[in-house]
Amino acid sequence: MIGIVDYGVGNLFSLVSSFAMIGAEAAVVRDADGVKQADKIILPGVGAFEDAAAKLRATGLDRVLVDEARAGKPLLGICLGMQLLFEESLEYGTHPGLGLLAGTVAPIRDVIPADYKIPHIGWNALRFIKPACPLWKYIREGDYVYFVHSYHASRCEDSTAAVTEYGGILTAAAWRNNIYGCQFHPEKSGEVGMKILRAFCEEGGAA
Repeated sequence: MIGIVDYGVGNLFSLVSSFAMIGAEAAVVRDADGVKQADKIILPGVGAFEDAAAKLRATGLDRVLVDEARAGKPLLGICLGMQLLFEESLEYGTHPGLGLLAGTVAPIRDVIPADYKIPHIGWNALRFIKPACPLWKYIREGDYVYFVHSYHASRCEDSTAAVTEYGGILTAAAWRNNIYGCQFHPEKSGEVGMKILRAFCEEGGAA
C-alpha cells in the first residue's frame, strides 16, 4: 500500500486519483501507525517551507518519516515535499528540513534571469543526471513535466537525478538509495507523470 501523508499542506485528491488510475493501492495516512503500515510513502506539499515543517513536527510525523526512510522504506517527496527532504531551506529565513538528503533549498531567482517570472509555472523537459534512477524506468530524457515553484534544491550534487532549464539550470528531481524527490508534480504531468508514479510503485533499487 502507498501511504500519502496528510499533514495539512498537500493536494491529496489528485494523488489518490492518480494512483487509482494506474491501479495502485493508495491511502491517505495521518499518524505514525499509518506511515509505518505503508509499504511506500508519498510526502506531498504546497505552500511555505517553514509552515509545512512546523506542521510535520507538530504531528510528530517528522521523526517517523526519518526513521522509516532510514530503515529503507521507499519515500517520494513531491514539490514542497521534496524540498522538506533536504537539510535546510532559505525561504524567508533559514529553516531546518528532515535532513534525509544533503543540500539547501534556495530561491530560483538566484539562478534565472531577472526578466523570468516567478513562480516558475509550466511544462519543462527533464534532463537526466542519473539515468539509472528507477523513476525514469518508463520515460525518456526530454519528456515534459509540470512545475509550480519559486525555490529549488541546491548544493545537492550527490542526489540530483534530473534538472530542467528555465533561463538557468534548476534541480528537477532527486534520488539517493530509497529516497526520491520530484520538484515537479507527477500527478499533474499527464501520461509521463503516471509512468513516473508507476515506476515508484515498483521501486526497489539503490543508487
